[in-house]
Amino acid sequence: MYIHIGGNAVVRGCDIVGVFDIERTTVRRASGEFLKQAEKDGRITTLAADLPRSFIVAVENGVERVYLSAVSVATLTKRLQFS
Repeated sequence: MYIHIGGNAVVRGCDIVGVFDIERTTVRRASGEFLKQAEKDGRITTLAADLPRSFIVAVENGVERVYLSAVSVATLTKRLQFS
């Protein structure tokens, strides 16, 4: 099942590794370093015109991708539960 994660993007539910609240996780050093490295490696896709509320980590065809989304973690979690 495909999950709409914001913007015009959809990801297969089975490819999603995790969904994270960007405000709560970026205060931790490890999360911040992870996002900085992903950006440096060109693995981040921004789906939000405004400030992102969540980030989604997915492995698609063996490649790790990080999506910054305006959709809340609660909404994404509900979508995953119904997939």
